[in-house]
Amino acid sequence: MRLTYCPDTSAADWLVRSGTPAMRLITFGPAVFEAFARLRFIPDPTVPGQDETDVEMPDDHPSDITQTRRALHLLAGFTSTPQECYFCVWEGYSDIPLPPHGPLVEIPHRRYALLRGALHDIDAWETDLGGGHPIAPPAFVWPADRRWCLAADVDPHWAGIGAERAAVDALVADPQLDVVPAQPADDQPLYY
Repeated sequence: MRLTYCPDTSAADWLVRSGTPAMRLITFGPAVFEAFARLRFIPDPTVPGQDETDVEMPDDHPSDITQTRRALHLLAGFTSTPQECYFCVWEGYSDIPLPPHGPLVEIPHRRYALLRGALHDIDAWETDLGGGHPIAPPAFVWPADRRWCLAADVDPHWAGIGAERAAVDALVADPQLDVVPAQPADDQPLYY
């Protein structure tokens, strides 16, 4: 495995101690960034009360982890530490093995195992953590210089990204991603 579990979770203290309200933190990361966006894994709902299963997607629609991987590759150009990044795995994913003992990163309503590696280690995410099977993207990813943060919570149909404006603009402009600017304090579209 390229990624290694961190028995010392202090690298995540900036999340835990950010002062960002819990639900905003788990969906957008700390409220310290110049700009925010949503990476939509599927389109936003079009009618009130719509369920995710009501969305018809083409067979070749990229998976959540494929879209996350593309966004992270683009974000690599906006950090000076792509060789030192942190990845959080939500403890509630039964298909991702976590270390049997050891501290977890704890924020209200969620607990995560902390992993460390290079940003390009996301390319082996399913192989290293899912036994080669499709699995959910990391719950959080950030470089050691904290220039950006991607937050992919279990509940929304999108991942939130906080970064400098140029990084958000690059994500929005990428024709292979469905990224829209966002204001984390606003209500976000959700399926029921």
